[in-house]
Amino acid sequence: MIITVTPNPSIDRTQRLPGPLDVGGVNRVVSGTDQAGGKGVNVATVVHHAGDEVLAVVPADAHGHFADLVRDGGVPVRFVGGGGVRVNLTLTDGDGVTTKINSPGDASADGRALSDAVEQTLSDVTAQGVPGPHWVVLAGSLPPGFPDDWYARMTATAHEQGFRVAVDTSDAALAALVDLSDRNPAAAPDLVKPNSHELAQVVGGDGDAMERAAADGDLSAVVEAASTLIARGFGAALVSLGPAGALLVTRDERTDGADRDVAAWFCPSPSVTAVSTVGAGDSTLAGYVIGAVRGADAPARLALAVAHGSTAVTLPGTTLPRPADLPTVLPDARRV
Repeated sequence: MIITVTPNPSIDRTQRLPGPLDVGGVNRVVSGTDQAGGKGVNVATVVHHAGDEVLAVVPADAHGHFADLVRDGGVPVRFVGGGGVRVNLTLTDGDGVTTKINSPGDASADGRALSDAVEQTLSDVTAQGVPGPHWVVLAGSLPPGFPDDWYARMTATAHEQGFRVAVDTSDAALAALVDLSDRNPAAAPDLVKPNSHELAQVVGGDGDAMERAAADGDLSAVVEAASTLIARGFGAALVSLGPAGALLVTRDERTDGADRDVAAWFCPSPSVTAVSTVGAGDSTLAGYVIGAVRGADAPARLALAVAHGSTAVTLPGTTLPRPADLPTVLPDARRV
């Protein structure tokens, strides 16, 4: 079972332009769509498409446009309260360049109602006695009224109930996750999924330089940066490197159970024609967690993650990959 939590859900409104975006000018739309969004909702959608058991927990009213969009996708969902849902605008020009304009979210929410709902959901799953492993995916930005350490607290709560936890966030929420993990080992997630720039935010370095070096075959800087998170108690770090692919760093646990140096794998992204990058990171995370609940080893999880992420960029707007969209042969993940 995979439970996704989206503190800051959105209606993702995509507007396609016939040519390049004319900043300061008049841009005419050739087509547009509204889709239910937020990183956790996107992850849940990909997992649902893949046929794995999933439940999305979302702070939103059970009625209205957003709820209708979620139900249209068939994703099992638990709506919590009547929080406001933001609208995020994506402009995709004729050359595939994407411009995102994101709203901050519901300023009146403080996270307490969602915390209670998540705890109850975890308890319900545990009471059902369904065999694991069970994962909780905490994903996306936090609304303005949430405390920065909300993800760290929820990670500790999920660990106390025996769940594995993946976190995908940035900025103050990611910094708080790293900071609290130093003081409370239970707050360190089993997986964190930063891109190179988010990784640099919390451990230092230059995200652009990491991506350029990775594209040239030099992974030393990103391995070193990701390894600092493992040293701080994180189970694994899945670092997306743009068109270059992705890197997975984990603890290197030998058969005697002792923690050794880190182990790292790199998987290059297949050459594809990008249509829209929206949802690619969420699809990458979904691919990894799908592999995890199916018992795949680390390199196979990474390959499945890259296959999902690279497929997502070939789809329009926030369209998310289904199994039929994936390549018949997964990309190769190699140890570095």
